[in-house]
Amino acid sequence: MNCLDELKKDIIDIRRSLHQIPEEGFKEVKTSSFIKEKLKNLGFTIENVAQTGILAFRKGDSEKGTIAFRADMDGLNVEEKTGVDYASKEKGMMHACGHDGHMAILLGLALYLSKIEKLKRNILLVFQPAEEGPGGAKVIVENKILEKYNVEAIFGLHIYPNLPEGKIGVKPGPMMAQTGELDIKIKAKSGHGAMPHTTIDGIYVATQLVNSYQSIVSRNIEPIEGAVLSIGKIQGGKARNVIAEEIELEGIIRAFDESVYKKIKKRIYEINSGLEKMYGVNIDVEIRDMYPSVVNDIELYKALKGTVEDSKLVEIKPMMIAEDFAYYQKEVPGLFFMLGSRNEKLGFTYPLHSNKFNFNEDILISGVEIYINICKKFKVF
Repeated sequence: MNCLDELKKDIIDIRRSLHQIPEEGFKEVKTSSFIKEKLKNLGFTIENVAQTGILAFRKGDSEKGTIAFRADMDGLNVEEKTGVDYASKEKGMMHACGHDGHMAILLGLALYLSKIEKLKRNILLVFQPAEEGPGGAKVIVENKILEKYNVEAIFGLHIYPNLPEGKIGVKPGPMMAQTGELDIKIKAKSGHGAMPHTTIDGIYVATQLVNSYQSIVSRNIEPIEGAVLSIGKIQGGKARNVIAEEIELEGIIRAFDESVYKKIKKRIYEINSGLEKMYGVNIDVEIRDMYPSVVNDIELYKALKGTVEDSKLVEIKPMMIAEDFAYYQKEVPGLFFMLGSRNEKLGFTYPLHSNKFNFNEDILISGVEIYINICKKFKVF
């Protein structure tokens, strides 16, 4: 029996304990205490960061920089319906995005490294709060943590039910999109629906705005570039026979390239200005720039590829979903990959954020093994 086999029960127990205590971003108090307790006596220097986050550092003999690994900590506002005996004890909260598994994998790596007397290279384990929002990674970067620990490379993973169990999904370069949130308010002129000539119809203006926005990606962005602009919510008006005075719209922007993202924003402002002049309305827009694009370092991609069997590695297509791991990659080379969890036979097919999301816990050992192999590749021990 190898060391990982011996640790398997501990890693699964850790995951099940964490699964029962999901908490919102920056409020992961129980989770933080649990992680600290598990790290105690494992030979790491522990530091608090970003309110509820935990850093675990162990110094190696080499003068080379630090290799870092990150796990996200927060749960989701979802009422669990899995029926497992270790289900969430927090009403209306659930680890429906696999973060309990990510933490268990990182704690599994800590347990493994604790059995190695001397490390050749520094290691930093980052237990990060608030990945789901508003972005704990940004806070950690702004606190200069990567500089403080001289991080040269950072790795992260995500359990992923769209990929078969046992497969590792990754690609070099852009893998996940930059994202922004869009709030628009149109102020027009109300009046009786039977006398529209005395009004300025906010709903009509809103339809022109949506139509114009839909031309941005199709007519202003180069076809080979990936981009999305979607309006997902629209509301306004008070009665069927009254012309609406105020209309509110909400949407999202996604793009892989920052210049494309900025171009979409620029066209939004230009279209709004044109509609204001055409119809005599006022259009207020707030665009909140959220997470940057996840862009995988090519050399780190090659390093991972050298540690995973060819039959297990899948080069996936870029995805329009977002991840705040991107903030780390703006500062240092980073690699983010997917750990497949789809298992039709066992019924693990529900998507991320589903109230029935779950996975075969054997994949936790696979995750730890990949991290161990990365450590070997970079001569951590």
